Amino acid sequence: MPQLALYTFGVLKSPLADPAPLTREFHDRAEPIYQTISRHPGYLARAEAADGDRGTHFELDWGAWGKFTVPTWYGKGHTAETTALATTLSLWTDLRPAFDAIYTGLHREALNRRYDWFERTGHPGHVFWWVSDGVIPTWQDGVSRLEHLHDHGSAPHAFTFHHSFTPDGTPARIKGIGPKSDLAR
Repeated sequence: MPQLALYTFGVLKSPLADPAPLTREFHDRAEPIYQTISRHPGYLARAEAADGDRGTHFELDWGAWGKFTVPTWYGKGHTAETTALATTLSLWTDLRPAFDAIYTGLHREALNRRYDWFERTGHPGHVFWWVSDGVIPTWQDGVSRLEHLHDHGSAPHAFTFHHSFTPDGTPARIKGIGPKSDLAR
């Protein structure tokens, strides 16, 4: 059965290493949010460093998730002192569980504060695509899909919650988003 890949990317207003209270507040919320989401029904996995290290994204060994890469529009640093990004790569069983996990609880609270922490870049902040069971998407896959979404809009190849698709490419809607009243299957 196909699985849903989700890549998120945001450019932070200040580097992760910045000791300012607002940056620390963002950083301190990450682990509790990851823990909550990892227990959510429909969540399968997320990219984590192979050795469990917490260094800069660019230097870590991501194992099967591949070499870390970022979209072409990211123009900030790549060192521990200058990296100013937040990104995730995860696998889900379907759109509804992903939607429910992202738009409830701790993550919803963080989303409500996103403009305190993130720059408004004019680029999409997330992208979905379907992968075959057992396939682990790579960081490069996520970047390619996000850039495709930016350049071409939602399509079965790369889509958003608002304009989503089933694994066979049929347009789908999640209840509460878009013009239809329920997830079309």
